[in-house]
Amino acid sequence: QVQLVESGGGLVQPGGSLNLSCAASGSILWLSAMRWYRQAPGKERELLATIATGGSTNSADSVKGRFTISRDNANYTVYLQMNSLKPEDTAVYYCSMDIRTMTTFREYWGQGTQVTVSS
Repeated sequence: QVQLVESGGGLVQPGGSLNLSCAASGSILWLSAMRWYRQAPGKERELLATIATGGSTNSADSVKGRFTISRDNANYTVYLQMNSLKPEDTAVYYCSMDIRTMTTFREYWGQGTQVTVSS
């Protein structure tokens, strides 16, 4: 059984910062790519950033230069540092990881954490 647990969401003023964390646990053999998504009310889920095993990253244009994805392989954790937050960044943020277990290799998802940007 594999679980992903996110933390770090909350309420922040425009221009502020938050650092999201997502930690995996369970019967993990190894991790591959890690990602952050978000979904705002009434909108489709949006892929924000991806980080490969070796550390190379890709980011969506909507967050490039403001959000930074990073990973700690030893602790099965992915981070999303969010700076210069805007009201339009308000959404539920989800992490995902491609994980190999004894029986499968697939994408696992966190439960989501709410980020609200408002004055």
